[in-house]
Amino acid sequence: MKLNQLKKSFQSSISELYPLEEIQSFFNILSEKYLNLSRLEIALNPEKEVSDKDAEKFQAALIRLKNFEPIQYLIGETEFYGLPFIINHHTLIPRPETEELVEWILSEVPTSLVSGILDIGTGSGCIAISLAKNLPQASISALDISEEALNIAKKNAAINKVEVNFFQADVLNSKTLPQLYDVIVSNPPYVRQLEKKLMQQNVLRYEPDTALYVHDEDPLLFYRAISQLARTHLKLSGKLFFEINEYLAEEMVALLKGEGFHDVEIKKDIFEKDRMIKCTI
Repeated sequence: MKLNQLKKSFQSSISELYPLEEIQSFFNILSEKYLNLSRLEIALNPEKEVSDKDAEKFQAALIRLKNFEPIQYLIGETEFYGLPFIINHHTLIPRPETEELVEWILSEVPTSLVSGILDIGTGSGCIAISLAKNLPQASISALDISEEALNIAKKNAAINKVEVNFFQADVLNSKTLPQLYDVIVSNPPYVRQLEKKLMQQNVLRYEPDTALYVHDEDPLLFYRAISQLARTHLKLSGKLFFEINEYLAEEMVALLKGEGFHDVEIKKDIFEKDRMIKCTI
């Protein structure tokens, strides 16, 4: 089969499920993964022969895409803050808004003063590893309740050649942390059950529930627990950063002020949604 025939067949197979632009992106990603061809090489070599074995890989991918499996899980990798990360169903797929959180931390924290940073609920390790890559002098730690997620995070640290101290802990049942920190950051579960109807099928079916959802009755459960730990484990003038639910920004301000934090600031993401918050102890 020729490459242009494969592309045409691929596009028609899922044309009723995805926008054309997204389908083209899928094909380019899979071509790079399976055929080692860039988007430019695809355009320049439409008559290139594709082996039956490689064509079968695309057919297998189509079956998974028809079930709305995210392309990142399908190929087992993604990019975050310009760095490569492996992921699987035990870890969330890192989002662009979380890259904005990393950027905010790097812009707000004087590099000469940073000695200890803790990432709570690290998942794939994307926040901790990106900070470690850009703050090589800092001591970075990260925790997660999931042993499977920590195994992935450790592999990602090795891939990106950074040192991060990973450890397993449940913040909802922790009274103490190993040390005091200059910065604590977290992107905890914050999607309420009532918001599930707004979610795409690829998220609902495949991404880990425990990393996404909270009960409607207490949606700030994780933020309360983390802020209480941060209150006693941040150094004087230490900063706490969160990614937040866009619908609960005012509630977050009230929570953090009630826990004794000051200089509380909300930051919007590129979509003008209240997505991040920082404060100082």
